[in-house]
Amino acid sequence: MPVNDSFHIYDTTLRDGAQQEGLNLSVQDKLAIARHLDDLGVGFIEGGWPGANPKDTEFFERAKKELKLKNSIFVAFGATRRPNVKAVDDALLGALRDSGAPAVTLVAKAFDRHVDLALKTTLDENLAMIKDSVTHLRSEGQRVFLDAEHFFDGYRSNRAYALEVVRTAAEAGADVIALCDTNGGMLPDELSQVVHDVLQASKARLGIHCHNDTGCAVANSMAAIAAGVTHVQGTLNGYGERTGNADLVTIIANLELKKKQLVLPKDALREAFRISHAVAEVTNVSSSARQPYVGISAFAHKAGLHASAIKVDPSLYQHEDPESVGNDMRMLVSEMAGRASIELKSVELGVDLGGDRELIGRVVDRVKDLESHGFTFEAADASFELLLLEEISGKRPSFFNITHWATTTERTTKSGITTKAEVSVVANGKEFTCSGSGNGPVNAIDNALRTGLKQFYPELEVLELTDYKVRILEGRLGTGAITRVLVETSDGKGEWNTIGVHENIIAASAMALEDALTFGLLRQGRKPE
Repeated sequence: MPVNDSFHIYDTTLRDGAQQEGLNLSVQDKLAIARHLDDLGVGFIEGGWPGANPKDTEFFERAKKELKLKNSIFVAFGATRRPNVKAVDDALLGALRDSGAPAVTLVAKAFDRHVDLALKTTLDENLAMIKDSVTHLRSEGQRVFLDAEHFFDGYRSNRAYALEVVRTAAEAGADVIALCDTNGGMLPDELSQVVHDVLQASKARLGIHCHNDTGCAVANSMAAIAAGVTHVQGTLNGYGERTGNADLVTIIANLELKKKQLVLPKDALREAFRISHAVAEVTNVSSSARQPYVGISAFAHKAGLHASAIKVDPSLYQHEDPESVGNDMRMLVSEMAGRASIELKSVELGVDLGGDRELIGRVVDRVKDLESHGFTFEAADASFELLLLEEISGKRPSFFNITHWATTTERTTKSGITTKAEVSVVANGKEFTCSGSGNGPVNAIDNALRTGLKQFYPELEVLELTDYKVRILEGRLGTGAITRVLVETSDGKGEWNTIGVHENIIAASAMALEDALTFGLLRQGRKPE
């Protein structure tokens, strides 16, 4: 049973969320996401539509054997029986019956125009389809929910019929009738009034299913809950068709932190950040940095005024404790930085400035000067940490020094392009030249550096360049454009970001690479020369 059957958190990431453009889940992906959702402790996990396509059919077969849920109930999704077919003879209802899922959600038309144009049947037959399908699956021992599709549009068009859909489903034995804002066009005040009216006119237990086309999916869901629904549907990270579905992570955090309503197992909300990002890795859809509660920018502070206040009391500029959802407060270092920003950021990075006002002042001045020339340390923590270490000791941490580099790119065949780099380096008191090739000049320089330096620093073998971004900044004082390069590097245990800025893209890249390898060696415990 779910953590609390009096209120349902119902996840439809694996079905509705998977309809997002560019999101393609394998059966293995769906199994992995289901396990993450179970770890979060959602009450219900909707797995998809068995029998509708081979992938979902295979997923349900494997789920029977491989999916051992601790907290959640597994749900199969499908449609009511077809017009003028007995429920017991309907093949898709049979697939739901045989799915192995203890609960089933049936989708049914609640909009009279859809019954006429999409189902091409009568209003009475649609009600019979709902009644027969719910009754049949209930008699087979399955719990049944009903998604009243296009309910709010149907309510506007023909209130009496939309209410009859709810009444018919409830009397047939559906546990919950979820009112669906399928087109996502509702606003909170309007939706709340409709939900209130349906609750007054019906004895049914209601749920809510919102899409985000007006940007109000979470607000609409919260308004429906305030109006009395006890079952809320959504997707992790707001995945879904068009502009997405209601983000369940935000809804859950709002309920637990703002409304003090426990809807997950105790302390499970602290896993929200980890699980949100773990699922994003599986879907290969990058998380939004600005996602409420669990985005990496959700508790990030840039303005110096904010930093000064946060240093006194974090709650002055934070609506919740980031740890409540497993997130962290982050200080962003930029031209807006003041002394408090620098101090807080240094503490975050584990660098002790010792309250030295002169040192902190030098760092502030240097950051502002560098940012006026195109640097941006809010996206390059590793380069900023190297800057701090340089200001503390008076010397930049160094393991090697690049004295010369050259790259060549040539077309070798009709489709083949070869890029080579030659780099002169001083390391351990020796000057030598190393060469490498790659799929571009940056990759070639990176490979050349590693080839030459690994004789002194074998630790470089574990370092991998994982991301590379280039931005062309506008020219200053009539000069040419400035290139900013950001490099992300990993050692398998963590990632760090470095920056390079120059008129020349390859020079900027070499600067960022030098910082990346230097910081990587520090992480490996090496002492600078």
